[in-house]
Amino acid sequence: MAGLYIHIPFCKKACHYCDFHFTQSLGQIDTMVDAIAEELVMQSDFLGRDTIYTVYFGGGTPSLLEGPHLKKLMRIIQHEYALSSNPEITLEANPDDLDEAKLSTFFDHGVNRLSIGVQSFNDDQLKWMNRQHTSQQAMDTFYLARQAGFENISLDLIYALPSDNHDNWLRDLKMITTLRPEHISSYCLTIEPKTAFGNWLAKGKLKAIDEDFAADQFEILLEIMNKYGYDQYEISNFAQPGYESQHNSAYWKDEKYLGIGPSAHSYNGKFRKANVANNAKYLKGVEEGKVSFEVITLSPEDQVNEYILTSLRTKWGCDLDLLKAKYHLDLLSIKERYLQKLTQQDLIFEDDGFLVLTDQGKLLADKIASDLFIESD
Repeated sequence: MAGLYIHIPFCKKACHYCDFHFTQSLGQIDTMVDAIAEELVMQSDFLGRDTIYTVYFGGGTPSLLEGPHLKKLMRIIQHEYALSSNPEITLEANPDDLDEAKLSTFFDHGVNRLSIGVQSFNDDQLKWMNRQHTSQQAMDTFYLARQAGFENISLDLIYALPSDNHDNWLRDLKMITTLRPEHISSYCLTIEPKTAFGNWLAKGKLKAIDEDFAADQFEILLEIMNKYGYDQYEISNFAQPGYESQHNSAYWKDEKYLGIGPSAHSYNGKFRKANVANNAKYLKGVEEGKVSFEVITLSPEDQVNEYILTSLRTKWGCDLDLLKAKYHLDLLSIKERYLQKLTQQDLIFEDDGFLVLTDQGKLLADKIASDLFIESD
């Protein structure tokens, strides 16, 4: 199983929390789509002709694409890659970009899963984050997507937004469970250095995230997702049965993927590479018949630690047999004392050869994973 990720590096505005690679120079979209199309051809052998089961248009804001852009890229993917007969094709979108015509166009060109960045149903909080849509637009967009034929929709929410209580969060969760999307992604607000929020924090205009407040909202999230039948298959991701993100699940399960576009990352089971996170350099490289990228060499310890970190975030957990077969590592033996301690504290358990975090363990997932990391000799 292999996946294809396409990075669309454009946004109309910069959200105050975002540190992803993008530009607001929307006049470059046509040129960038042409370059991405070229790179798709140039990189078609990277995965060794493995079947592509998932295609993911991320960003940035892929919903800024127009029908001809998507048609061109999908045509090349279908021609150059061994696309499965029923691939999951996801496109990330902002509510303010979508109308009935564009949704129908995306659906007609093969997109069968939408990931819509709602973030909040509170207009004041949306303005504070510098989002460009309103709560009403988000709801209207969801219903328009249903009318266009989308039967697999994911909505994003952010928690731990500044508030004196949990009322706004409870209202957000009430609204999203009323809409009943097939999938919900919910992330804790993080303050990254090179963002507006990061600058505000440095200047004392914004308080650091209250970890206890965030943990309380996370527990509220778990309770309500469980009540409404959403399975927490990864710490930040919840799905109705059968609607887990196949693309992201492949990342967490150590599958291969090819990233196309500036700043996109790839992994072929042997090494990772990262495309240059600079639009001008990326475009120049493609024009010269090469893609500017950095090869990221992973030691066996690096590969093990990455797998531990990502797999423990999922409901499936860390596959101990995989570690033995692929990396010749007996984690139970090496970390026996620490794992016994975690088990006694009801933070982790073993289930048929997999290490799985409990709900309490999920609150400490990164700390537990780092304590299980293998050190280089």
